[in-house]
Amino acid sequence: MSQLIYGHHPVVEAIQAGQPVEKVFLQQGLRGEVERELRHLTRDRGIPMQVVPREKLDRLTRGAHQGVVAWLSAVTYRSLEAEWAAIEASETPPLLVLLDGITDVRNFGAICRSAECAGAHAVIVPQSGAAPANEDAMKASAGALARVRLCRVRSIYSTVEWLQEREVQVVATGLTPEATPVFDVCLSGPTALLFGAEGEGLAPKLLRMADAVARIPQMSNFDSYNVSVAAGICLYEALRQRLKGRRP
Repeated sequence: MSQLIYGHHPVVEAIQAGQPVEKVFLQQGLRGEVERELRHLTRDRGIPMQVVPREKLDRLTRGAHQGVVAWLSAVTYRSLEAEWAAIEASETPPLLVLLDGITDVRNFGAICRSAECAGAHAVIVPQSGAAPANEDAMKASAGALARVRLCRVRSIYSTVEWLQEREVQVVATGLTPEATPVFDVCLSGPTALLFGAEGEGLAPKLLRMADAVARIPQMSNFDSYNVSVAAGICLYEALRQRLKGRRP
């Protein structure tokens, strides 16, 4: 389960030991060797670091935090590049889930649960603006968060391009007029399903970058599906198409 660690040396040692650090908080105004070392380590390991007022660190812990506090994740994040060979070698074409701006831990956990059930090879989240992989997310995922391959990347935009270079089609989800019903989009080949924040959806640039934009048909004009429900529907459709393709 996630836990708090604090103090310069404990946090540095945790990062260097490869522990699953979710995020590092650095006290505003802290300068010198401590700041330089932490910025270097977090940048190299792809760990988000946020500069915050001392008061926030004081609220997080009563101990001598020395201006440095970190959360350990409930799971270990992986590198997409390092995992790619194993993903490509799978018996089924790559099926990936890209999440941009999903900050609600319950939605995040539910999506990971659907991804695991549908046989997705990885769930990919950005370093910043993503829900933490904590005990609440683990609970919402019914434990699937511990099973699914969770990758953290510096930029969703760069990752979309990286996947497209490897002939993975990126299918964004949106309610644009030109969007194709998800049931009419071929999802049986190498595919990355891209989902955006609840309410706001995906940024226009990501929609333009995608190889296709899919929408989920609905009978009512009442708002739209919750993002975790939408992800479940799209993942099930991908699974349905892939199972259909296996039939003799």
